[in-house]
Amino acid sequence: MPRLLQRFLNAIQPPDQAFAEQALARQAQLVKPPGSLGQLETVAAQMAAIQATPTPQTSPRTIVIFCADHGVCVEGISAFPASITHQHLRNFITGGAAIAILAELTGSQLLICDVGVDADLSDLPGIRHGKVQRGTRNFLVEPAMTTAEAEQAIRFGFETIGELAEQGQRVVAIGEMGIGNTTAAAAVTAALTQRPPEEVTGRGSGLSTTGVTHKVAVIRRALEHHRPNPNDPLDILVKVGGFDLAAMCGAFLGCAASRVAAVADGFVSTAAAALAAALAPMAREFMLFGHRSAEPGHQALLDVLQATPLLQLDMRLGEASGAALTFPILDAACRLHASMATFAEANLG
Repeated sequence: MPRLLQRFLNAIQPPDQAFAEQALARQAQLVKPPGSLGQLETVAAQMAAIQATPTPQTSPRTIVIFCADHGVCVEGISAFPASITHQHLRNFITGGAAIAILAELTGSQLLICDVGVDADLSDLPGIRHGKVQRGTRNFLVEPAMTTAEAEQAIRFGFETIGELAEQGQRVVAIGEMGIGNTTAAAAVTAALTQRPPEEVTGRGSGLSTTGVTHKVAVIRRALEHHRPNPNDPLDILVKVGGFDLAAMCGAFLGCAASRVAAVADGFVSTAAAALAAALAPMAREFMLFGHRSAEPGHQALLDVLQATPLLQLDMRLGEASGAALTFPILDAACRLHASMATFAEANLG
């Protein structure tokens, strides 16, 4: 394993479970039937452990979107051309994208990162620049990236979170934008879970049934060609991943190292979360899961991670949109935990 990546993994310490136990003990004393707030109770306890405090907070918070292009798009695996990536990124900046609206609605900072977009974005304001290359290589014929490139993208994601933590951010939603990234995510998922490609591959941005069949065939041929090691997440990432996936993997690791709650979005984001958890199992304890995507591979990843998402809205937009929608739920969980009266305070029981 590269020395820098090992240093990142060594920086991860477990959440403070004493605060989780304290939170659950308080939940048992609140004026309500035991367990009646369901996942809100476990979320509050997890947040307490992550932040090592009896009163966890959900703000300030940031939505981070890692943008990158994918060389495999030349195989016709997407309903849209690769040029949409940089065009839509500009929509993020001008405020017309769904996630820009959700960021404003939820009182969240929005951070757009270029980790591998196939365009010169140096003229755009408000972009965090970390471009590794202008898109990955076509993984049908060669590895998507080199080990050094994967490490560079992971480092960018890790250090991005480190800077946010220094600013006092307590919660980060982690998402992506990049035409072709559901193909990379499906390939990563098939390799990591050892499920056949047809079980974990969906329509992405809107493929027809014929298009999905072709997408599955491309993924199967790539996996047969490269034979990524299912026990080596870095090998999977290098052979069939993407720079957005690598940066998000680094971001999940960064959240764990900085004791920041990480909210995974949908399929692509959760594929990165699964890679991070495979590299550092302890990082899983810092993850929450926003929603269950309509993409079929998402459930396979959730099963591996033993995760229950907070929402199920049949979304497949990406952009951290599902993760952002959970912010009010996190707000409610922490507010109820801190502010509800106990039976003793209410003179009940």
